[in-house]
Amino acid sequence: MSSKPTRRHSSPHQRHAAAQPMTATASLRQLFDSFAREQRSSQELLASLAFALRSFTNLHRFLELVPVVASRLVGVDGALLVPFTAEGRIWREQLQMLPEQRSTELLRQIASFDPGMVEGFGADDRQLQALDHLVQRHLGRAGLFATSLVARGRQRGRLYVFSSAGPLAWSDVHRRHVQLVADLTGVAVEHDLMLQEARRHERVDRQLSIGAEIQAQLLPDHCPVIEGVELAARCRPAFQVGGDYYDFIPTRPDLMGRRRERGRWALVMGDVMGKGVPAGLLMTMLRGMLRAEVLSGLPPDRILHDLNQLAQEDLAQSHRFVTLFYSDYDPRTRRLRYANAAHNPPLIWRAQQRSIGRLDAPGLLIGLQPEAEYGFGEVVLEPGDVLLYYTDGVTEAPGITGDRFDEERLIRSLEAACRSGTGSQGILDQLFTRLDRFVGMDRQLEDDASMVVLKVPDEVMLPSVPRLHGLTS
Repeated sequence: MSSKPTRRHSSPHQRHAAAQPMTATASLRQLFDSFAREQRSSQELLASLAFALRSFTNLHRFLELVPVVASRLVGVDGALLVPFTAEGRIWREQLQMLPEQRSTELLRQIASFDPGMVEGFGADDRQLQALDHLVQRHLGRAGLFATSLVARGRQRGRLYVFSSAGPLAWSDVHRRHVQLVADLTGVAVEHDLMLQEARRHERVDRQLSIGAEIQAQLLPDHCPVIEGVELAARCRPAFQVGGDYYDFIPTRPDLMGRRRERGRWALVMGDVMGKGVPAGLLMTMLRGMLRAEVLSGLPPDRILHDLNQLAQEDLAQSHRFVTLFYSDYDPRTRRLRYANAAHNPPLIWRAQQRSIGRLDAPGLLIGLQPEAEYGFGEVVLEPGDVLLYYTDGVTEAPGITGDRFDEERLIRSLEAACRSGTGSQGILDQLFTRLDRFVGMDRQLEDDASMVVLKVPDEVMLPSVPRLHGLTS
């Protein structure tokens, strides 16, 4: 008896039945293979778009890829991308569409779509629906799916995919894929807008830097030596460059050494209305004009009159004006002459009276009227007297509570500093310390704050000089 099992011969029916499971398995395997290939293709397309998003340096090139990836990802024959600008308008320069042979007329209609040129269009749902209807009318019977590009909660555009074969029969996977492309595109548009904003800030920062250099060159790097007085000056810059300006100008620049110290000096404090580089440039121009006028030896009121006429045309074209307090001091007589073009009047501490008054004279802004006239005043300074020139960045500085530092606080601070018996630098330091405490040590000023302190030391003993009129209190 053989140990081998008996071989049985299968009938044709049995062979057919055995072949059925093999055919079903092969079909299922083919279906799985097809799904796998489709999934790999989708993943590769999305990965390529994500890679482009990570590495792109040209938004236009990136946006050109979007209709290609979107249409291939879901197996349709067309896609349209309508991005929005930062202001919510249709970004006409970045419209993208496939196929190209159908794009010309539709892109022209979208570019000339009047509501799309209005700021905030992208945030208006009714206008977005009108845009969708425009696209659908142009495509006729083509199946259409539309979704928004959203980044940081803002509408950054619309993405359309369409099939000329008719209505779209899609799964949720298709919709999610299109939305993923839209989301990646929204991030790209937002990134580019943020990059543009950063570049704009860089340009502004460069302008402010230039303006700061201009302003620093305008201001003296040290106070001159003038016989019989002490000087101290400081400009506390704010974030923005202002038009603050102070200067010490010898009326006889040809004199040297002790002769210059004993000569007449012009002391000036001014402010251009406005900020930034234009204000700095205008003050540079005025500084040159003023220094030329000082050489004429004319009294302060005539100097402001002539300066106003010289600067009239340039200031009128710039739509800016200048406040300026001009004074000159003669150490031999201790006489200070002055005129004012609507600047904050300097404060004067009278040591003998132990009180504070103002030095002021009538006068209009420089550049306001061609034939403006300026008043004239003069005063004789006595030992212990203190004169404070300042800009409105001091009195207009906001405190923690929202109040302004104002002139009354400045007067009280000056009085306390003068009563302490310190010199001009000590007085200046105390005033800025008081200002910083008011504003807040960790807060920045809104505008430049400039102060110049002139003090006649107590020990100076000069011949008595008759008191002159011109002091107001």
